[in-house]
Amino acid sequence: MKTAYIDCFSGISGDMFIGSLIDCGLDFTALKNEIKKTGLEGYELTSEKTSRKGISCTRFTVSHGESAIHRNLSDILALINKSGISGRAKKISSDVFMRLAGAESKVHGVPAEDCEFHEVGAVDSIIDIVGAAVGLELMGIEKIYSSPVNLGGGMISAAHGNLPVPSPATIILLEGALVYSGNTKSELTTPTGAALLSVLAESFGGIPEMKALGSGYGAGSRDLEDPNVLRVIIGEAEEGEKFERDDVLIIETNIDDMNPEIYEHVIDRILNAGAADAYLVPAIMKKSRPASVLTVIAGRDDLDRISEIIFAETTTSGLRISGSKRMKLARKSIAVPTRYGRIRVKIHMMKERMITASPEYEDCRKAAVESGAPLREIYDEARRLALKEKATGTEPAD
Repeated sequence: MKTAYIDCFSGISGDMFIGSLIDCGLDFTALKNEIKKTGLEGYELTSEKTSRKGISCTRFTVSHGESAIHRNLSDILALINKSGISGRAKKISSDVFMRLAGAESKVHGVPAEDCEFHEVGAVDSIIDIVGAAVGLELMGIEKIYSSPVNLGGGMISAAHGNLPVPSPATIILLEGALVYSGNTKSELTTPTGAALLSVLAESFGGIPEMKALGSGYGAGSRDLEDPNVLRVIIGEAEEGEKFERDDVLIIETNIDDMNPEIYEHVIDRILNAGAADAYLVPAIMKKSRPASVLTVIAGRDDLDRISEIIFAETTTSGLRISGSKRMKLARKSIAVPTRYGRIRVKIHMMKERMITASPEYEDCRKAAVESGAPLREIYDEARRLALKEKATGTEPAD
């Protein structure tokens, strides 16, 4: 599976992204022909080799005579939908603009459909977004990952006046992503670049496991103290990977002064709030005091909600938070018809091969109470039926 890794050590903009794809081998003529299908007029596209701090790179630019045209979301979506680009490119382009509209809606306090795009409504920004979508399609890239994103710093001038870096829309678009601000006092990541990442990137972190095929560098418009380029690494990931991978947060705290009867309630609330797991480990703290280490595994979107629960329900005054990568078996749930009723079974797969079948305890317990049969007998029958079916043709769980 062809994979791209976007290395945003100097931020990202739409033109930098397209430049990096061209530098990786994207056919510029084919790209121009696809962009023509939007029906936009009065522009010119150029691609030229240049250098940033000794790094050879490609500068992609859009020249046009359009000025003072503000388009709203429906205008842009209609333009994309009427174009002749592929269905996948239409979806990516539309999703990016809807994400931009959502961010602008939060910033200005107006409905998304009423947002008027200024900078991002111009011809060059429409071409940057549509060009990125059709460029990925032309190169056959199916999966995209990103590094942590350098946002830059300082202040910028925009349609509404001076704004801090990152702009309000940019930081909204990158909620949930790994971001940082280096030493450069300039806008490195634009709203267009942030919107592309928010739609395209499956995760933010290190380079995924893949066979490296090549790399390319897209030049930014300014020559800054550090190389103002975006690097894209193209690779081939194994088709149908054996394992699923994702990024999670590890939330930990040591507790030595709480009634242990409360832990069951705390863990139930944490799991109901979306955590992947929560558990306790005994520990000996200073002065030989016995304690419990509460550990929670959760997604980034759940951090605030789970932190609030821990602070409200326990005696801790601080949490340790770190990022971690998970590798896991693919999982699905099926329901098998036992003599005691339908029992849900968790199935874990490696590619197409079943590895484990684990009946749901609560289903088995309920059936045992209602039927009077031994719980283990119900558990074993559900597991045996799941293994016999090999998860094929079995009714899915509710």
